[in-house]
Formats: sequence, structure tokens, C-alpha cells
Amino acid sequence: MLGRISASHIRSQRAVLRNNIRVFSNKPDVELENYRSEWKTYGDIKNYTPGKFTIQTFNKISPFGLKRFEDEAYDIRATGDENVGNAHAVLLRSHKLQEDEIMHTVRAIARCGAGTNNVPVARCSELGIPVFNTPGANANAVKELVIAGMFLGSRRVIDGINHMKDLGSQGIAKERVEKDKAMFGGREIMGKTIAVIGLGHIGASTARDASALGMTVTGYDPGLSIDSALKLPNEIQLQDSIGAAVSNADYISINIPYIKGENGTHGIIGKDIIEQLKSDAVILNFARGELVDSEAMKVHLDNGNGRYVSDFPDDLLWDHKNAVILPHLGASTEEAEDAAAAMAADTIKCYLENGTIKNSVNFPATALSDRPEGSIRMTVINKNQPGMLARITEIFGESGLNIFQQVNQSRGDVAYNVLDIDPTWDHENISLKDLQKTLTMTDGVLSSRVVYGTPGKGYARNIDGQYWV
Repeated sequence: MLGRISASHIRSQRAVLRNNIRVFSNKPDVELENYRSEWKTYGDIKNYTPGKFTIQTFNKISPFGLKRFEDEAYDIRATGDENVGNAHAVLLRSHKLQEDEIMHTVRAIARCGAGTNNVPVARCSELGIPVFNTPGANANAVKELVIAGMFLGSRRVIDGINHMKDLGSQGIAKERVEKDKAMFGGREIMGKTIAVIGLGHIGASTARDASALGMTVTGYDPGLSIDSALKLPNEIQLQDSIGAAVSNADYISINIPYIKGENGTHGIIGKDIIEQLKSDAVILNFARGELVDSEAMKVHLDNGNGRYVSDFPDDLLWDHKNAVILPHLGASTEEAEDAAAAMAADTIKCYLENGTIKNSVNFPATALSDRPEGSIRMTVINKNQPGMLARITEIFGESGLNIFQQVNQSRGDVAYNVLDIDPTWDHENISLKDLQKTLTMTDGVLSSRVVYGTPGKGYARNIDGQYWV
């Protein structure tokens, strides 16, 4: 993907970058390095636009969301374009991202959607790259499909449609329409009970609308947040287990994330849970297909008058008479795609421009106050191990730099530091670029960034003991 770029091209771009540093009033002209290492790590140097952040997109991203990136500060390039390269951030939807598609220049990755199974999140954490998602952006779209699924599971609408098509092909639809309607009887949802498993954005919205439709709502979520709790209907009955929630339910809406591995959620709706269902219970799965044990679900559908409605493929249930398997339509609305793209774009902008971390699935949430006037902001990403914070601040102290304010947050194996420093140091004898190199090459540090000056500059990484900037 990356073509060989001559040394003259690199030198010419360095010259352009030096001439395009945007210096703010009362702020020092800080010299930073850019493009020092092997040519192959940079991508498309020849077509790089100095002074702009480059956003690489996979899939078709909503133009509504891409408009959040101002033309004067951002360059949007789609994967497959001849000149794609030097990406500072990646924006994608369903593309299954591979590590070799993540350029060394990438600071952040955002998925326009809630799930991040198509992104190598664990590896990104090791590389010091935050991965963002867009929780709640598609909640209304999925909730509406859940409600539609309830109706499909209550009345044999699809069977009736197919029957009428068959009668129409024989030319006898009009004479049979009244006679055959008894074949597709059903029930109403008013007064029935729905169990909502998982009460996040989608689950809370489903519970609220089900209550408005006259249903009794019960729910289960061991990690219920205050924000989600405030969105629940007052009448909801919270249970202490999935089994307790579903045992008397006519409808069960599954709204939990799919997590692999030990203590994960693979097959969480298994035989032990399904055996507790009412014989005519309708299961609505618009979360992930792997959450449900298909073998156990087939037994439920074979032995009763229950229904299974999902928008995930199922090799065992796809043609079962009591199953309705749809394409993956959950977030496939124009409004949801616009909302997710806009949220992802805003998240990327906040991180690139200010260092703020919000809606990350692998980095700690970090809300930052405004930078003190005239200060320079630096961020350091390091392994979350003892002594790292002390060593980082020690390096600043040894260089004679004063730290105005500092934030340190951690999550799992990753720690994130933001430092706003006084720009009035001895510029004759102390170089910020040398300080950044010392910081970045400190054992345990993954990367550092100077959030100041020309967009795209000031990013350094420690890659297998080699300084990359």
C-alpha cells in the first residue's frame, strides 16, 4: 500500500512544514520534529497536506458526519484512493480492520457504531491507540426494530404475506382472503409482559416504549448506570438474574454486548435460561447472534408455540417455521448512520485537537479543562505500571519545565497523562523536541504528543526501541 518515497520528497515536505507552523499570539515558536525514520512508515509523503489532520475512512461514511471536519483543518481520504496515506485517525463502520492497515501515523480509531468486534482493540491498546465507539447513536433505530419484532412475533404477518403472494400467483387471492385469515391468528401485546435483558441505551429505550404500549416491563442489568436508570419507566420491575426476569415474560428483548472468552457473554441465553421460558415466549435478539444457544432455542421452538426474531444469520434456525430471521437491519437507517458518523467525528476531533477521551472502549475517560492561556499541552501514553508517573514528571523537572496542571488516568494496562506546561523555559538550552524524545524512549512509554501548533505534527512513538516521529 505504501510506495517508496525519495529522500528529496521528505526534505521538501519538512521545509513546507517548518514554514507552516501556526504560532498563536503570545506563544513561543516551538520546534518539533516530523518524519524522522524509515520512509516506509509514513505512507504518502508526496501528497501529504501540511497543516491538516488526515482522516482515513473505510466503508461509506455518512456525509453528514464528515461535514463535522472543517475543510481548513482536515483532509478526508477514503481507503482505495490513490493518495491515501499519513492518516492521523481512522473512521470506519463494518470493515474488519487488520493491524497492517493501521499506519504508524494513526493516533486514534473510531467506529460509527456501538460494537467494536471488527477492530483489533487489544492490539491497539498495546500500540497506544485509543479506539472509540458511538454508544446510543443507533439506539432509536434498533429500538424501533425491536418493537417491529414484537409485532412480527405476535402475528404471523410474514407467513400471511407469503400466503397471499402464493394465492395471487394462482389468481384466487380475492376469494380466499377472508376464509384463510384464520390460519394466521395471533395475540395483542397490550397487557403482556416484556423482559428487557440489558438496560443500556437500547434496552432503556425499549423498556420505555413498551411501557407506553401498555406492557408490564421487567428488566435485568447488573451494571445499570445512573444515566440509564433515569431513563427507565417508573413501573419497571428490576430483577436480580436473567432467569428471574424471563420466567414469566411473554416477550424477551436481548440487549447486551457480545464478549468473548472466560466470563464473557457467548451463549449466555443458553439451555438453563431457555428452559425457564413460557412455551409461547417470543425472544427478540437484535444484539448479537452468538448470545443465543441455537440448539436450545430450536428445542424451545419445536416444543411450543414460541417465536425467535433476530437480525443475525443462524445456520440452524434460518428456515424454522417459528423463527423470523432478518438481514442485519438494526442500525440501517439514514438517521442512525448520520448520528453515528457525527458522534464518531466529534470524538476524533476532541481527541486530536484537545486530547480529550470520551466513548473509548480501551482508554480511560479523560475530561480536560481548558488549557491555561499561553501553555503547551503534551500527552503521554504508557503502560500502566508502578513508577511511570513519577518518572514522567521527573523528566520535566530535570529539564526545568514547570507543569501548570496535570491529569493522570488509567484503564487496564494503559495509562494516559495530560500535562499543560509553562512555555517560558530557557529555549536557548532546552529543546522541546529533545524532551519529547527522552519521554518517548523511556521504558514503558508507548507514545507522546504535543497538542500545539501545526495539526499533524508533534506525535512520537516508541516502536520496538526505535524512535519514530
